[in-house]
Amino acid sequence: MATITNPILPGFNPDPSICRVGDDYYIATSTFEWWPGVQIHHSRDLVNWRLLTHGLKDPKLLDLIGDQASHGVWAPCLTHDGEKFHLVYSNVRQCIHRFWDVHNYVVTARDIMGPWEGPVYLNASGFDPSMFHDPDTGRKWVVNMLFDYRPNRNVFDGIVLQEYDARQRKLIGPIKNIFRGTDLKWTEGPHLYKRDGWYYLMCAEGGTSWGHAVTMARSRQIEGPYEVDPTNPIVTSREHPELPLQKAGHASIVETQKGEWYLVHLCARPLTAPGKVEGDARRCVLGRETAIEKMCWTEDGWLRQTPPEALEGAAAQPSGSNLARVTVPGPNLPAHPFKEPVTGPTRDDFDSPTLSVHLSCLRTPPEESWLSLKARPGHLRLTGRETLFSRHHTSLVAHRLQHFKATVTTCVEFVPTAPTQLAGLVAYYDDGDFYYIYLQGDEKLGPCLGILKTINRNTMQPPNVPIDIGGATCVHLRATFDHQALRFSYSLDGQTFIDATADLDATRLSDETGFPRFTGAFVGMTAWDLTGQRLPADFDYFEYVGQG
Repeated sequence: MATITNPILPGFNPDPSICRVGDDYYIATSTFEWWPGVQIHHSRDLVNWRLLTHGLKDPKLLDLIGDQASHGVWAPCLTHDGEKFHLVYSNVRQCIHRFWDVHNYVVTARDIMGPWEGPVYLNASGFDPSMFHDPDTGRKWVVNMLFDYRPNRNVFDGIVLQEYDARQRKLIGPIKNIFRGTDLKWTEGPHLYKRDGWYYLMCAEGGTSWGHAVTMARSRQIEGPYEVDPTNPIVTSREHPELPLQKAGHASIVETQKGEWYLVHLCARPLTAPGKVEGDARRCVLGRETAIEKMCWTEDGWLRQTPPEALEGAAAQPSGSNLARVTVPGPNLPAHPFKEPVTGPTRDDFDSPTLSVHLSCLRTPPEESWLSLKARPGHLRLTGRETLFSRHHTSLVAHRLQHFKATVTTCVEFVPTAPTQLAGLVAYYDDGDFYYIYLQGDEKLGPCLGILKTINRNTMQPPNVPIDIGGATCVHLRATFDHQALRFSYSLDGQTFIDATADLDATRLSDETGFPRFTGAFVGMTAWDLTGQRLPADFDYFEYVGQG
């Protein structure tokens, strides 16, 4: 029988919501300020996964303009009621102070590829909305965490429940706080399930960092009261810093066709490179990822991890462990590998008329007004727009960093006439932390290379820039990641690369260097033009080669 190796969705793929329809499994994950919204991965065996589509790729469904970094689409919930998919999600505008601006929506589709209808506005009382379709009554319910903004109160004030009327397309009836959480606090990420007459409420608690955990409670009535699982948390890595998978929490569950149960949860992998100091070694440059656990039900109706040696879910006995594992027994399902790895193809020569599903934009959809795959066939043309400090109209197309060691290369053709016209390759976490190598104009050198380092919104340039490249307007640019180190290099012939920087601190591109920071590192192509002339840059290819 197959073995699953975690994480199953490497790189920035947090808050997984799993759904099975027939023989097909889908996982939806948070995308925050990145466009399109909500990555949807697909599998038929829970071992092999591919990025299939996005739930929010129609501009009418999502507006991210102005959303702060690590805001936007949080914690989607993907379900199916036998006729339609329902995708519930938050668009978080700001969460800096005790008064958060959060808007919750639902969209629906008969096919996972869309089109998705909506959005239908739900509420703004808190984030992490989830929809439950009661199999016995046919009624639909929405749960989400509740904020109490008053001083000297628990900001995370429990889980609220309200009925959803699909015909009227709105929430109806009373709002009831059904669960105020356990002693772990920070109760969020709720999902409701029903089994053997019990309503099960699964939550994320302990905060989405080192203390994260999955907890469970149950009730005979959907409105409660809910009794807490006596052995909570059911999955975690808290208080075990030695584990490869940290931050385990925010989970959802699925039953296979053969009656086996699996739980998907977010996790993160701290750097373990030799010689690192403890502080930086705890940084997770790949962001929060998705892992999977095999589970089983006890005789008294509680969910537990299946022991490693138990390969048949129906006969498995609880192992007594609740710690996140790298290796998990696979299900009793036929193997179904895909042609490409979950991280996508190695090279994109931009021969397709549409942007690859593995490439993302920042806050804005890929529209012809600033991004074109047709203007110059075989090239990606980006129109120079605002800088990456902007939260509005930027020109950035990027790939998630999904390996500790990765080499990313592109070739840009650009004819700048001013130092404020820039185009090149960027290693990006958010508008406060990124590294950028670019072509720019210079009064003496003509087109030349520049380097920009932005740490906590403080921008600096190394003393060896600008770099004279003889006025060349076509240059190959490379970013090489090796655990904690990032180095830029360049080439005029595409064969011989010259270092443009010494090692840069790649650990700055992680959640652990500030708050709120919930996303992950990206590397991609961008074009700026502060003259307002919207000078275009043409990128010939984009190559991502990762390992480890």
